Amino acid sequence: MISQPIFITGIGTDVGKTVVSAILTEALQADYWKPVQAGLFDSTDSLTVGELVSNDETIIHPEVYKLSLAASPHIAARLERMKIDLDLISERFNQLHAANRQLIIEGVGGLMAPLNENEFVIDLIQKLNAKVILVSRNYLGSINHSLLTAALCKQKNIDMIGWIFNDQYMDYEHEIVQWTSFPKICSIAFTENLTKEFVIEQAEKIKGLLQKFL
Repeated sequence: MISQPIFITGIGTDVGKTVVSAILTEALQADYWKPVQAGLFDSTDSLTVGELVSNDETIIHPEVYKLSLAASPHIAARLERMKIDLDLISERFNQLHAANRQLIIEGVGGLMAPLNENEFVIDLIQKLNAKVILVSRNYLGSINHSLLTAALCKQKNIDMIGWIFNDQYMDYEHEIVQWTSFPKICSIAFTENLTKEFVIEQAEKIKGLLQKFL
């Protein structure tokens, strides 16, 4: 039986989706795929995960869309005279899925990040029939962002695994869990030194926890 993909999305931009994706990829020795990359700069999220993962099993799959501008994907694509096609992403996903490997898919932005004029990240999640892990970074305002994201997931009947929290701003993770009824998988410790060693350490901590949720 082919494993259902795990889609990593967050309550917004810059909440730690790539770090969480690297840790989960390492913990499960899964494959990693970010179908849409908006903003290239000196690197991409795929390259970052590849540099942070240590196991010999993981395959980092290439993006379907690599957009230069760090902006909403539909705007970045428009400036490059293209349109993000969810059917094309789905076709590529079917090829990857046939390999019968656990696949970690990292989204771009949050659930309502527009991929084109009519479709959003949440539409891609549904199209790929993926389970979702929500990433929340603790900051002033993140309770509101977390609850809004969870409410949309419930409205759209998203197959939810649970929360992974980042950073240590204040202790209110348990309240987000209580208010949303989505379980907490774990918290990722804050670090200013993101290394392979850190990813291995965190992966070892959550490996056992993941088995309870997957």
